[in-house]
Amino acid sequence: MEHITNEITLRGSLRNLPEFSHENHGKRFYRLYLEVPRLSGAVDTLPVIVEEGILGELDPTAGEMLTVTGQVRSHNQRTDGVRHLMIFVFASTIVAEDGEPINDVILEGPLCREPNYRLTPLGREICDAMLAVPRAFHRADYLPCILWGRIAQEVSHCHTRDVIAIHGRLQSRIYTKQTDDGPQERTAYEISALTAEIVEEDLY
Repeated sequence: MEHITNEITLRGSLRNLPEFSHENHGKRFYRLYLEVPRLSGAVDTLPVIVEEGILGELDPTAGEMLTVTGQVRSHNQRTDGVRHLMIFVFASTIVAEDGEPINDVILEGPLCREPNYRLTPLGREICDAMLAVPRAFHRADYLPCILWGRIAQEVSHCHTRDVIAIHGRLQSRIYTKQTDDGPQERTAYEISALTAEIVEEDLY
């Protein structure tokens, strides 16, 4: 049996009404965006994919608070011959309810590339890591993670195939990409780790 640790719980404001995304195996899927504020006051705008049957009679209205549980997923999308790694939340439940904002992610999986350790311009330690988080049917989601400080140091000494367990949040980040048509503003999604642990096990 496959060992799968991929859980996310979000609670935030609905930014837009659900819009049709795609159809797969006869099921219709919709996309919506949740706005989840951080303690700093910044707001993460996060994409959620939900199957039509889960939406059910929810009939959400833009601006309403929703609680979503599910998994963080990745999908390789090819546009104009270039592959883009799309990150989103695949919802298993969605409920309209008020309450404090929540952005809680638990992941575990092997590194699928060597971690990249560096210092920010202000001297803060940071480490970029890409986890191959197992999914059912021997598939995997490739999820970019950012680690800070001491845990950045620890993970920087790891190598491909080492298993890392992460607890953190899914965040959005706006960046500018230089293209043939000039600079374009884009959004990246990544898991910012609050804690991380190097796992010694032979489950992968």
